[in-house]
Amino acid sequence: MPPRSRRLAGLGVSPILQMAAKAAGQREQGRRVISLSAGEPDGDTPDHIKAAAMDALRAGATRYTPLTGTPELRRAIAETLRRSHDCDYRLDEIIVSAGAKQCIFNALMATLDPGDEVILAAPYWTSYIDIVRLCGGVPVVLPGEEANGFKLTAAALAAAIGERTRWVILNSPANPTGAVHDEAECRALLAVLRQHHRVWILSDEIYAPMVFDGRTAVPPAALMPELRPRILTVNGVSKAYAMTGWRIGYAAGAAALIAMMAVVQSQSTSCACSISQAAATAALTGPQDTVAAMRASLQQRRDLTLRALAQIPGLRCPKPQGAFYAFVGCADLLAAQADRAGPDSGIADDVWFCEQLLAQQGVAAVPGSAFGMPGYFRLSYATAPADLAEALQRLERFCAEIARAGRRRAGA
Repeated sequence: MPPRSRRLAGLGVSPILQMAAKAAGQREQGRRVISLSAGEPDGDTPDHIKAAAMDALRAGATRYTPLTGTPELRRAIAETLRRSHDCDYRLDEIIVSAGAKQCIFNALMATLDPGDEVILAAPYWTSYIDIVRLCGGVPVVLPGEEANGFKLTAAALAAAIGERTRWVILNSPANPTGAVHDEAECRALLAVLRQHHRVWILSDEIYAPMVFDGRTAVPPAALMPELRPRILTVNGVSKAYAMTGWRIGYAAGAAALIAMMAVVQSQSTSCACSISQAAATAALTGPQDTVAAMRASLQQRRDLTLRALAQIPGLRCPKPQGAFYAFVGCADLLAAQADRAGPDSGIADDVWFCEQLLAQQGVAAVPGSAFGMPGYFRLSYATAPADLAEALQRLERFCAEIARAGRRRAGA
């Protein structure tokens, strides 16, 4: 058994990936499993993007690229941010990495010393907290409230900032809740941060193109330009262009920070894949109709999901405003049945709920505990509508069986 470093204490493989692996393993055994666990669109990468990759292969673009990304891709990113954020970024203020996750890792690894604090709101994307820990930092988690859609509030943020605070992570639209900060909410958060000059802001905008009901995402760098030197904007092509496997993310911020991130990247992955960079350039510079079509389709599937969940007693779900997740409360259902069935019934928590949902109904979801919010589970509705409808029917059957089993045990 190899020695395990202290920095890995308490860490493991992402629970999202664990659940996806369980679902895949059961599929390989011939079982009809519907996975609502993975955070990726169900559609294929658009043809013009794949064609650009093939052209790059034929042209021999198979060697190392510049460490921070090809000039062509960084220019495309700069133009994208100019349109969406009304911000002008130089090429030395942009880095391309093997996914948005690597951008976040690079930034925190480059800037955190042991004991430095990073503020994030719960429920949070599972990787945030573990990346902070791997980089020697201390996550400061601010529990959200369902009543306001789990959004971080200015009052909670102001109370949490201390001498060791180095970063605040903002994620809007949010994973796992789909919450979106409107302009007033975002301004209130930034007004707090404007008073703390040593605190940096990491704005994870990977789901920004997926905002529903006519809303638009509010990028912090555009909203309060005087804070731009302290804002690192993180995005990528994975979600909007159905390119999760291509592994291209990017970050834009102060040139000094980007240079520090490049040092970290130079000793880990070096440059991102050359072919993937060519494909990402085509994604950003090519037609955007597929993004609009995806957004419209996801909104329809969100509405289908909410209608189905509303018919299941014991479950509740705040309306997601973006991304492609529903964060569903199941604590009331579990508590009611556990009270009826007694302490030895086997009815437990959200982890039990998701394990049994997969075992009994062949539906994979992710427990809320993985996101720092027990008593909930996350499901992704970015799957084929027919599969989504079937999965929701199976979920309804599962919840009904929990209720029946609880009543039977209570009456025994």
